[in-house]
Amino acid sequence: MTLDFSRNLHFVWALLPEIILCVSGMGVLLAGVSGRRDGRTPEGERYAEESPSDDLGWLSLVGIGLAALANGWLYGVTEVGNHSMVAVDGFRLFGNWIFLAAAAFGVVMSITYVWRQRLQAGEYYALILFATAGMMFMAGARDLMVVFLGLEVMSISVYALTAFNRRDRRSAEAGLKYFLLGAFSTGFFLYGIALVYGATGSTNISAIGLAVQSGAATPGLLIIGIALLAVGFAFKVSAVPFHMWTPDVYEGAPTPITAFMSVAVKAAAFVAFFRVFLVAFGGVYESWYALMWWLAAITMVVANLIALAQTNVKRMLAYSSVAHAGYLLVALTAANEQATAGMLFYLLVYAVMNMGAFGVVLAVGRQAEDNLQLDDYAGLGARQPLLGVILTVFLLSLAGFPGTGGFMGKIFLLQGAAAAQLWTLSVVLVLTTVVSYYYYLRLAWYTWMRDPRSPDQHEGVFVPLSMRLALAAGVAAVLFLGIFPGGFMEAARSSAEGLTGVGTLILGMTP
Repeated sequence: MTLDFSRNLHFVWALLPEIILCVSGMGVLLAGVSGRRDGRTPEGERYAEESPSDDLGWLSLVGIGLAALANGWLYGVTEVGNHSMVAVDGFRLFGNWIFLAAAAFGVVMSITYVWRQRLQAGEYYALILFATAGMMFMAGARDLMVVFLGLEVMSISVYALTAFNRRDRRSAEAGLKYFLLGAFSTGFFLYGIALVYGATGSTNISAIGLAVQSGAATPGLLIIGIALLAVGFAFKVSAVPFHMWTPDVYEGAPTPITAFMSVAVKAAAFVAFFRVFLVAFGGVYESWYALMWWLAAITMVVANLIALAQTNVKRMLAYSSVAHAGYLLVALTAANEQATAGMLFYLLVYAVMNMGAFGVVLAVGRQAEDNLQLDDYAGLGARQPLLGVILTVFLLSLAGFPGTGGFMGKIFLLQGAAAAQLWTLSVVLVLTTVVSYYYYLRLAWYTWMRDPRSPDQHEGVFVPLSMRLALAAGVAAVLFLGIFPGGFMEAARSSAEGLTGVGTLILGMTP
């Protein structure tokens, strides 16, 4: 099927997955206020809830499933031209799979949590769907203004989700911090767009790339604009020194939202980061190469060193998330096809293993914000052996242990760095990975080698059936991607063909 997306009707077809998510979000929101019911928390306290959270959760999963079908349908579409504001290419579609998988996992994690914490289910699930739609707008944007609109749709939804548990002071504090610092970073991003427009006369990413390559761009304005855009993106991916919000926000937010943020928000920001910098600014690669090199190196070193001192598991995973942003910045610094494909593959693996780790944290916390210290995991392997095995697999993958998807993801990133001859940065990546083994394996050691504080310490651990299936699927995916990564890596490589390196423009392509 061939569509010219310069026409309005065909432009609607290009946004079909996003439209489905937005309509589903509105449907869930309306269903959430359609009736009231009385219920009881597990502790027996009566309360009123607008709609059963499990029903709305499954309705949200239906919406995500329909959006996934629409995303698959777009693989059969041939795009005519490259002047539309939204791209239909493999790079966008691969990113969409990551966002949709993270949203589905996040909803499954939330079903019991929302009920136990007495949260408004309709608003909660609708915000997850709207945030995912914003991420997909970012991933497919061919115009800086669309990138900004997608960024704001995603950010506002996630701000609200972070502060959603109004009964928890930590959640309210995390939401306020995230909102204030996010608004500050948005200012940098907007000023960057304005300066790039002033330097090139366009906000279209491909047109900016043409202006940069032809020498028509004003150098001074362009360089400052690139620096400001880099600051905006660096905040969203939690790169050092723009990571200061991450540990507090991740610790205070509801655990399912922390998992969702740590994966989906980071993935959306990186997909947009790559498209903007490789396509629009590929012609001045030498101007931003050093900035990305130092961002990657400092992020890997600082995050891993600070993570060593953490005793709160959510904060440890927060600094772990910052460290993984550093690994992915190595791929952006390399700026070649192998590195871009490695970035897509790594984001896919990271989504599975990080959300899986947070899923175990949620289970150990009894579907609440409890048991977040290392000591709370003592004896988990003896009392809950299956949960202990699942946690250990995810931790080994996060550390990059051979035989897991995390190991292969880092191998592909290193191959991209080697192709760009980034030998020093490659050594930093390897050494910081070795450092990360300490804090990941320390949690595994508490799980298997320490005795529980009391015989009934882990008796209240509750894992719903849907969550068990999701965790089992996550373990299987991590092991499969570690042993048989070829097919997914080829898919990532074909998706990255539109971004084949420095100065290469995204042209109309057939996914």
